[in-house]
Amino acid sequence: MYPGAIAQTSPDRPAVIMAGSGRTITYRELDEESNRLAHLFRAEGLRPGDHVAFMLENHPLYLTVAWAAQRSGLRYTAISSRLQTDELAYILNDCEARLFITSAALAEVAGAVTESTPGVRTRLMLDGTAPGFDPYEKAVAAHPPTPIPDECEGGDMLYSSGTTGRPKGIVPRGEDEGPQPIGTENSLLMLVKALFGADGESVYLSPAPMYHAAPLRYCVQFQRLGATIVVMEKFDPEGMLRAIERYGVTHTQVVPTHFVRLQKLPEEVRARYDISSLKAVVHAAAPCPVEVKERMFDWWGPIIHEYYAGTEGNGFVYAGPQDWLAHKGTVGRALLGTVRICDEEGAEVPPGDHGTVYFEGGNAFEYHNDPEKTAAAQDPQGRGWTTLGDVGYLDQEGFLYLTDRRSYMIISGGVNIYPQEAENVLVMHPRVADVAVLGVPDPEMGEAVKAVVAPAEGVVPGPELERELIAYCRSKIAHYKCPRSVDFRDELPRHPTGKLYKRLLKDEYWKAAGAS
Repeated sequence: MYPGAIAQTSPDRPAVIMAGSGRTITYRELDEESNRLAHLFRAEGLRPGDHVAFMLENHPLYLTVAWAAQRSGLRYTAISSRLQTDELAYILNDCEARLFITSAALAEVAGAVTESTPGVRTRLMLDGTAPGFDPYEKAVAAHPPTPIPDECEGGDMLYSSGTTGRPKGIVPRGEDEGPQPIGTENSLLMLVKALFGADGESVYLSPAPMYHAAPLRYCVQFQRLGATIVVMEKFDPEGMLRAIERYGVTHTQVVPTHFVRLQKLPEEVRARYDISSLKAVVHAAAPCPVEVKERMFDWWGPIIHEYYAGTEGNGFVYAGPQDWLAHKGTVGRALLGTVRICDEEGAEVPPGDHGTVYFEGGNAFEYHNDPEKTAAAQDPQGRGWTTLGDVGYLDQEGFLYLTDRRSYMIISGGVNIYPQEAENVLVMHPRVADVAVLGVPDPEMGEAVKAVVAPAEGVVPGPELERELIAYCRSKIAHYKCPRSVDFRDELPRHPTGKLYKRLLKDEYWKAAGAS
């Protein structure tokens, strides 16, 4: 199951549609272009297991490039288009990429790392050229549109988003069986079909940057089935509703930040678009405030699915619509691996008690070139359990509830405070567009709870708003969990997939206080 097979039976079916421009790539075009690029890989000496990398905006040929590597048996790294030169150079060198593809839109950053990435032997640029790069179109056109003779399945080696430190390359273990024949079914494909009803008639909307694990991997799986992928060049809430109506979208995957921004649209805008084609809406990446999700159920109906997993692939927890409605706030029960909740020493805690979330029996992984980080993800008692660094608890029925990231916990006066709880409250305030809650140095308490808020459009920040938000939070949850002070910013440092770079905010406050 892969685009080459779809091209034989449905060559004119749209494989990719760009939501804004409407530019369409058919399965025939996807197949032929990815074949040409696969031949180029072989001509450049790349063999199964070798590494390539690409840094692109949400480009019409994004999935073509990914499929060329996938069908060539290569390891490929999709790099964030938001990175600066030192970050790009670090990833290219760390993943040992031998070939690098970018676009003219990113020429300035991509061109600046040529000398600092000597292991990259071939550099291609879409939509233009720059010193050190060959024009992609000319280079690929020199090769035939037919499959390479040694097609086999490759796979991605993606990097964590770096919200808590340097990005980490994630390498799945257990691949001693060698390359698999092209079209081999995988566990994610089976989940997509079984849980979300995906098939060849599906229309999947991807509103997030394609370099992130979930958008890239889910688009690839939907294309294995022959589905049409609608790619938003950039997320905006009304544009998403417009795309759903225009293209008859049946499936999409979002993050809670998308839900919040959709809900903050004026009611007349929300009512303007027909979203009745939707069959399944999937969300992940961060826990969703209960009130936000309840409002989405009221608006879109019982079609919202949730999962908890990571790029690491060490486990998969799932909550279908009815599961969540019966256990509001849960991220679900484990379908891959067994969830274990442990204290700091690695001892399991009973249902209802909070602790670090580990997976037993899931897929093994390691962080590329970083044995210390690999070891830090293992349980301290050496049972082979692994963690993504989250804190949570299980109920009596085995449903998992996430509390927060372990690294974000605030210790104030000896009391553990998980800032996600206050964030979930404050983000629902009508005068708040975005919020982060974090611990800042305090001479008496060790840490004090602070909120950093991006006000909603047209709202004037100041002491009055600060008092209003603190009082609002205290009306919802215990006072000690609420911010003692509020700072205001035009925007917060969020990854385009919705993840908050809280580390950057926390470092700023601690450095300003002369602490570490």
